[in-house]
Parts: sequence; C-alpha cells; structure tokens
Amino acid sequence: MKREVLFKTETDLCAVFLAWLKRYPDWVAYAETEGWDILLAHRDGTQIGIQAKLLFNMKVLSQAVEDGGGWSKTGPDYRAVLVPQGQGWEVLCSALGLTLIQARKGYRTEFEFNPSLEEQSWTHWHYCNPEKRHPLPAYIPDVAAGASAPCALTKWKIGALEICAVIEIRGHVTRTDFKLAGVDHRRWVESWLEPVADIPGAWTWKKATGPMFLQAHKEVYPQVLAKVRERLVI
Repeated sequence: MKREVLFKTETDLCAVFLAWLKRYPDWVAYAETEGWDILLAHRDGTQIGIQAKLLFNMKVLSQAVEDGGGWSKTGPDYRAVLVPQGQGWEVLCSALGLTLIQARKGYRTEFEFNPSLEEQSWTHWHYCNPEKRHPLPAYIPDVAAGASAPCALTKWKIGALEICAVIEIRGHVTRTDFKLAGVDHRRWVESWLEPVADIPGAWTWKKATGPMFLQAHKEVYPQVLAKVRERLVI
C-alpha cells in the first residue's frame, strides 16, 4: 500500500510542527539556528535541537549527532529527528541518544506530533548533558525552518542589520559603529559604502537600497532599528 504523502517539503513539515508548538507557550522556536532546522528553548533554559527530513536516512542522523566528545561540549540538552509518521527507526534513534518525533494526522485533520512536550512524555527523551547550551540569538529568526538554503539569522547578520539601522537613523556610519556591531568594515567599504564628503571617517550607501540581506529580515529589522535608535538617542 502506497504511503500517503503528508508534506511536500521539509519546510512544510517544520511549519506545521511550529504551528502545533503554539500550544506550549513556554517553548520558543529559533529556526535555522546553530546548525539545527529548529532549536527549541524553554523558559527554564532547556534546549532541544531538531533536524527535519521527509524520509529518515543516514544524512539526518549525521546532522543530529556529533563526533568524538561533541556530546559533552556546546549543544542542546536533547536532540531529535522530525519526520512524517510510519517510518520506524525509534530503536536506532534511542540507541544514539536521539528522539524520533513523528507527525500524524489528528482526528480533525489537524496534525499531531509524538512524543509530545508534556511532562509525562519525557521518558522518550535522552539527556545529552552538554557542558554549555547553544547561545541564543538576540532576536527570534524570521526565516523558514527546514529550507534547503536557509537565510540564517547569525550573529554577524544581526551586527550587519545594526549597521544598516545606524545608517538609516544617522545617515552615515563610522568605524566605531562597526566595532560596536562586531562587523569588519572592509567588505562594506568595498561593496556597499562610499565616503561622506564632509565627514572624515564616515561612510554611507553607494545606492539607496543597501545589501540584499536587509530585505530578507523584514520582521527582525524593525526590532533592530528600534533598539539602535534607543541606543543612539541615549
């Protein structure tokens, strides 16, 4: 019997999972963060790293586990593989210290995921005991989880958005601004910026649009803009 196709893409699978996650308000999802399709963070600090695949395979296993002593270094408290239902592999995942999260259609066509994040379901989870948890971004990423070529909201990207915000607010940027944002100014000067004639050591956009990644974070950028505006006023 041919298996029903529940999701067309891994992005669809992740989107449905994130919609289901809203019933657990204590968990916050960070898409495409620290190498995970989804990194979940609980308000108490607990983290779950999730890799999603439409078809369980060795690639997703290699993404979810680490070599050598990686288990005891920086990482989430729990690691999981997210797949559609009916593929098995629970025993293998358990042996590797992973949790297999499976999607299924609910009674009212809504999707359910097993195991859940209820307290009684934690017997299905395997604590990894990391020395340090992943550092979380200052903003919740406004990117699609599970995309084949994700536009991740990295630490550098946040710094770059801060530079864009400074230019929008003040009209120019200086080396001090780059230092505060943790961004090397040289690539910017070569690609996107030009000197301001009457302000020594200051640059502004060569073109009004700025770098393309500014358009990729339309939800996060206003938050960055507000934070930078407050800092510059102070």
